[in-house]
Amino acid sequence: MKIFVIALVMMLGIGMAIQAQKPKSDKETVIFDVSMTCENCQKRIEKNIAFEKGVTDMKVDLANKTVQVEYKPSQTTVEKLQAAIVKLGYEVKIHGKEQKTE
Repeated sequence: MKIFVIALVMMLGIGMAIQAQKPKSDKETVIFDVSMTCENCQKRIEKNIAFEKGVTDMKVDLANKTVQVEYKPSQTTVEKLQAAIVKLGYEVKIHGKEQKTE
């Protein structure tokens, strides 16, 4: 019985150690198409959106007019990030999504 209990405890300990080593991906990425036209637009977006709550990384591509944002979904949403860019005065849509016209 003692051997069974010791083996059980060791298996649980090993299982917990293995589980603790697996990194959890708590970040998501979204790409926006933004109506920016110049380097000042790019800098303005970089300066303001990088400090939005939950944003962990971002890349602004002026040539393709896209903004890629890596964020923590526990702290913000795609809609909030999109609204923050709209607040700066730009038209924004999620990259690859067609806008519904009614």
